[in-house]
Amino acid sequence: WDSSGGKSNAYFAKTLDNRLVVKQMSRSEMHSFLQFGPSYFEYMSQALSTDVPSALCKILGVYQLTIKHVGANVEKDTRIDLMVMENVFYGRRVQKIYDLKGSLRSRYADERGRPNAVLLDENLLQQLVTEPLLVSPMGHGDLSAALKRDTEMLCKLNVMDYSLIVGVDEESKELVVGIIDYVRQYTWDKQLESWVKSYGILGGGKRVPTIITPKEYMKRFQNAMALYFSVVPSSDPRQVLQDGEHLL
Repeated sequence: WDSSGGKSNAYFAKTLDNRLVVKQMSRSEMHSFLQFGPSYFEYMSQALSTDVPSALCKILGVYQLTIKHVGANVEKDTRIDLMVMENVFYGRRVQKIYDLKGSLRSRYADERGRPNAVLLDENLLQQLVTEPLLVSPMGHGDLSAALKRDTEMLCKLNVMDYSLIVGVDEESKELVVGIIDYVRQYTWDKQLESWVKSYGILGGGKRVPTIITPKEYMKRFQNAMALYFSVVPSSDPRQVLQDGEHLL
């Protein structure tokens, strides 16, 4: 499976029926998930039992795969940490995919010669004039409310660097969305990197850091997603009233 778009070079795979995605986890990602995993599953359980919309791509669990090596020259086995999650695009005919973070720093993907390239924030901004992401008033309200709740929860868990994956299903004329890559916490090394870049230490010159706090990331993410999606005018007054309660 050609899972283009990521920078971590992590191993990805899909089940034969395309329902599930398997992703290799780094040591830091596994450590983070073991810390906030119980809170995540409690949040998702409450959302499902109360029928509250959530845009989080559902994580089914994390596992450690041990590969036994046979031979006198092999000192130890190989262990790989894996995360199993839902395939957001299962059963869909998605023609275009966006990976959106709400940032413009290194967020452009060159499409030349890559018909299946995963597009980023700058690609979307260039296309919004002629190809806006249109949603109904009710859909926009539900999406806005879900993104607000989900990102506030992730902020409380000290999680950042997540993305909103958006698929354009041309056949059904629908957008398929899900928050992915929410297993990275704001650890001490990221705090140090942000502090060094902000104050221009080590000769780097004072500039906006690439690593920001979870609260700053949440606000930037929410504001950007509110701009990326446009509401289609509706003649149904019920949708207008319901939407007014949820818009960001």
